[in-house]
Amino acid sequence: MAYVTNKTTADTDRLSIGRTASRHNSTKRNRADRQIPSYLYGVPLLIAFFGLWEIAPRLGWLNRIFFPPLSEVCVAWYAMLLDGSLVGNIGISLERAAAGFMLAVVVAIPLGFIMGRYPTFEKISDLLVQTLRNTSQFALLPVFILLLGIGEASKIAITFYSSIFFLLVNTISGVKSVDPLLVKAARSMGTSDIDLFRKVILPASIPSIVSGMKLAVKSSIFAVIGAEMLAAKSGLGFLIQQSQLMMQTADMYAGILTMTGIGLFVNYLLVWFERWSTAWKSHSDQSGF
Repeated sequence: MAYVTNKTTADTDRLSIGRTASRHNSTKRNRADRQIPSYLYGVPLLIAFFGLWEIAPRLGWLNRIFFPPLSEVCVAWYAMLLDGSLVGNIGISLERAAAGFMLAVVVAIPLGFIMGRYPTFEKISDLLVQTLRNTSQFALLPVFILLLGIGEASKIAITFYSSIFFLLVNTISGVKSVDPLLVKAARSMGTSDIDLFRKVILPASIPSIVSGMKLAVKSSIFAVIGAEMLAAKSGLGFLIQQSQLMMQTADMYAGILTMTGIGLFVNYLLVWFERWSTAWKSHSDQSGF
């Protein structure tokens, strides 16, 4: 009997030690994972993609005229950077995108608050909003050109149209997600409509609004570049289109990579802004409120 008891105790001790070691190893792996930024996991695949881009045209897998090696694209990008054509066209495109986006913010956020706060107004306007929202902005580009010409107004209009609905829908969703108990509590204390909006509804809606801004900014950049390809004499989209027509494919891909870089930069900037603007929410969640 003593032998059986001792054996059982030894087995239990070994099992306990094994579990402790397993938890220790798991903790070490979790710590290592936390030390490595999440975006670094994709770096090897990105390097492999760029390496394939460099090698494939040189080995004849792709036509070098239509798909030049990455090194030639980088040389073309640097040349355009030195002569100022790249920076100038980037500035023009960003200026147009910013103008359309800011106009969308001015219109969409107040309208979204009204639609989210007053259901009757939302019912009246929802059908029109959904109809416009499901109409492609590029299908309307000829209309904008006919009405506004090929100048700056048509580019800003298409940018405005492409970004306003992301902001509008997310603002409505944010307003509707506000806890009704907070609104009732504020009302019971005699809070005016302006203070209710400023101190309760707006702070609670910020996460949803910022998410809409992330989508709207990227959409505005892509829309203005697409519009510049079709009807413009300047801008990054014009640079890409002209390079394609002149068979300057290295310049064309340099413009495309620049557009990609701008999109990534803006995305990370907005992610940072989202975290900064909603820091209070994470703190309140951790506090249990």
